[in-house]
Amino acid sequence: MSDHTTSVDYVPTSEPYDREIAELEETYEAHANPVWAWVTSVDHKSIGKRYIVTCFVFFILAGLNAGVMRLQLARPENHIVGPDRYNQLFTVHGTAMMFLFAVPVMTAFSTYLIPLMVGTKEVAYPRLNAFGYWTFLIGGVFLFAGLYTNTGPDAGWFSYTPLSGPDYSPGKRIDIWAQVVTFTEIAALVAAVEMIVTILKMRAPGMSLNRIPLYVWSILVVSFMILFAMPSVAIASTAMLAMDRLVATHFFNRAEGGDPLLWQHLYWFFGHPEVYIMFIPGLGFVSHIVETFTQRRVFGYPVMVLSLFVTGFVAFGLWVHHMFATPIPQLGRTLFTAASVLIAVPSGIQIFCWIATIWAGRPRYTTAMLFAIGFIVVFTIGGLTGVMIASVPFDLQVHDTYFIVAHFHYVILGGVVFPLFGACYLWFPKITGRMLSETLGKWHFWLFFVGVNVTFFPMHLLGLDGMPRRVYTYLPEMGWGNLNLIATLGAVTIVASVAVFLVNVAKSYVAGIVAGDDPWGSAGLEWATSSPPPAWNFHPLPVVTSRAPLWEEGDEMPVATGLATDKREVLITTALDAVPDNRHEHPGESHWPLVMAIAVGVTFIGAVWNPWAYVVGFVISAVAFAGWGWPRGTKPEHQVVPGRIPSTEGRR
Repeated sequence: MSDHTTSVDYVPTSEPYDREIAELEETYEAHANPVWAWVTSVDHKSIGKRYIVTCFVFFILAGLNAGVMRLQLARPENHIVGPDRYNQLFTVHGTAMMFLFAVPVMTAFSTYLIPLMVGTKEVAYPRLNAFGYWTFLIGGVFLFAGLYTNTGPDAGWFSYTPLSGPDYSPGKRIDIWAQVVTFTEIAALVAAVEMIVTILKMRAPGMSLNRIPLYVWSILVVSFMILFAMPSVAIASTAMLAMDRLVATHFFNRAEGGDPLLWQHLYWFFGHPEVYIMFIPGLGFVSHIVETFTQRRVFGYPVMVLSLFVTGFVAFGLWVHHMFATPIPQLGRTLFTAASVLIAVPSGIQIFCWIATIWAGRPRYTTAMLFAIGFIVVFTIGGLTGVMIASVPFDLQVHDTYFIVAHFHYVILGGVVFPLFGACYLWFPKITGRMLSETLGKWHFWLFFVGVNVTFFPMHLLGLDGMPRRVYTYLPEMGWGNLNLIATLGAVTIVASVAVFLVNVAKSYVAGIVAGDDPWGSAGLEWATSSPPPAWNFHPLPVVTSRAPLWEEGDEMPVATGLATDKREVLITTALDAVPDNRHEHPGESHWPLVMAIAVGVTFIGAVWNPWAYVVGFVISAVAFAGWGWPRGTKPEHQVVPGRIPSTEGRR
């Protein structure tokens, strides 16, 4: 039979099927050198775990920056750091949290979970997936290397022109920022393409569009948003700002016909959808947490899906509300005010659907569930202040004050970090096979919940009292000292909560309670295989007949047979109804994605100091491209190992 001809049989797991009984759970050929195996791995689970750990490392480093800033502002006229170092700290803090944590960590979880949730063996482009991770890692290391060598960017995480232009920011600090953005946008676009193709063309047989899990819907919406939003900031930072600084173009130089306000339009056309690119996967997390710990399907599935799409669409019509203090037409302000208020509607609908689900179910108040409830509380406060600053007169009064800092952190911590921690407690057993401690988890939640509110609620009052953003000190006569001290104590509480979480993770990873395959009694396909999953995820592929397959079919879930087991073969299905359509042989492990990422690093990092880096980078990338695409026969290291499955009776 041709490899391009599909022949898939549906078999209930209670019936014998000789070939599957005679096979081992597929696994990759082990390399003699484990370090080399780690470097060349393209398994989505391996890449996903690296992404998650790397994002949390950057989160901790950026959090330490914030801690130093809060100590500096705890009392008037402190001298812990000077103004120059403070500018670098808050710029790298914001850049790392937005570009190296909040968006990539959602990519990290989707890289790990999406193939499991849709019932496939791998992401669509495994080598491209590895390339995206290496590129992201190089960019993050470059940013913090700049900070620790006193060349960190210092113009804010949005780098407004002309402040970030060559006249006001000489040296290489802003060039580092512009190139870091390039690395992160490449990684984000790579992840978006992978997720779109994986979700639309690699779902398990029977997983039609009306059976896709809500988290999968959220990642699909976000992936399309990335495709439209990320090129804007990549072009603005790399092709315009960097060129203004390095080769004397004048895109943002008003004296030569440029326009500094153009930067704000290009940046915020990405920057405000980015808030929802971070936030929408959090909605998917909360839906799964609520569904799992109420043992009830989420109320209003069609409305929930439509709300995700409306949020993603309207998010592109808000960017000017960051620019109400600039000379834009009054009519434009009015239209963007309306859009800023409108976007609260779909989020509110989802909150009411979760409340209805909890009301009708029997909720178990685990740590993950507490974080979901904390998300609803904290994000609602952030949403209410967002509606306030959508009003132009009010925004003009609090613009660039600590009121905006408070609003922003309530939205980001409420909409991103609370759901993220909840997701960690929900899926840690899937990733590691062990349970996180619920006792430490509840300490983590309450410390974090109290710390967030104690830190950022006083900032509303500071903003209303006139304290501007991005100041490294203030006079005692301003009367801001007590509220800043309270905010600093709250920040210390947040640090303590994260420390508890890290201790919990380390302790549970080594000696936590063994989880079993499905410790929560969840409904999704990701729990239909062992925890942690085997190398090739499913043996054989499941067949989906409902939106909650493990609740509906349980151990009697039908499976699809017919795929080759001596090579990396995946099933391609139709986009609408997930009918088997084709088979595709995936590539094996490779070091070429790392070489290609190094080529990108040489090009964009080297170009900050010498234009010949483009030539060197092009040569390396040409070699990497040739090695990546060179046709190969099937080699032992590209095969999976046939063997025996001990038992398939009752297998999910």
